[in-house]
Amino acid sequence: MAAAHEPIVGSIMLTFGTIGAIEAAIHPALRTWRDDVTSILAQGLVYGSGLVAAVLFAAYIADPPKVIAASEPTPQAEWIEIERPHPAFALIIPEAGDAPASYSIFRHITGDGRKDVLSLGEPHGAAPYLWVEIYRPGREIDHFSDAGSEIAARVGDLGAAGAVRGEHDLDSKFGLFSVVNFVTTRDIPRKCVGFVRSYSEPQLQISGLFCRGGENFIEHSTLSCALDRLTLLAASNSSKVGALFAQAELRRNFCGQRNILMAPTPKYRTLWKAVEERQRTATWWVDGP
Repeated sequence: MAAAHEPIVGSIMLTFGTIGAIEAAIHPALRTWRDDVTSILAQGLVYGSGLVAAVLFAAYIADPPKVIAASEPTPQAEWIEIERPHPAFALIIPEAGDAPASYSIFRHITGDGRKDVLSLGEPHGAAPYLWVEIYRPGREIDHFSDAGSEIAARVGDLGAAGAVRGEHDLDSKFGLFSVVNFVTTRDIPRKCVGFVRSYSEPQLQISGLFCRGGENFIEHSTLSCALDRLTLLAASNSSKVGALFAQAELRRNFCGQRNILMAPTPKYRTLWKAVEERQRTATWWVDGP
């Protein structure tokens, strides 16, 4: 058994002996050069590692990692705008035909309340601007706020200057409206009248703003005439809303006539005085004095 292992041990001894002989045969100068190269490479690696570390540290100081704070969830809007709305109301003012007009419907995401918003004119221009909202609440509220709070909630975007001043109630075909006067400070200063009227049966609120440039507020009789032009197109399966507007039509007389297709009366024409003046100027320019 021992004899069987002797060639292997001998081979191993020969191998180590051969390596030692080769090592001894290398010229001393070559061994010195090899040791120097190894030392240089080792020093280079140390130097390079230090240089890389210095560069990384400098970059960290110049542009430290940004700390991302835990962000608050974006609050979800309470109201969403309905695409391609089907109008349920109309505001017919023929001499304001070239003024920008819009109709929007908003739904409450949980209570299912509905707001129909109609507007004529530019919200921040000098020409007349009329904005009307018909609000039919769902489960989101139990009752409407007081008139002052309801109007104040609607004048914020216009930049009202100073206190909003209450006026005497405004009579209209819908009954008495609470009214306030205020001046806007955003863009062109304007005089505005805010108005609101709430019903408990059916639960419905009509509110809005009527603004214009110049020194004077919209006259109350002019605003009553404007509300004369607010009509119902579709009651959305609510017989009570239909009855409310039908009853209001019986009181339509604030523009001087009851006929829905009437020609503009002197009081009615004052609704869009700035538009009238622009049309008159255009006619003079074409036809001459």
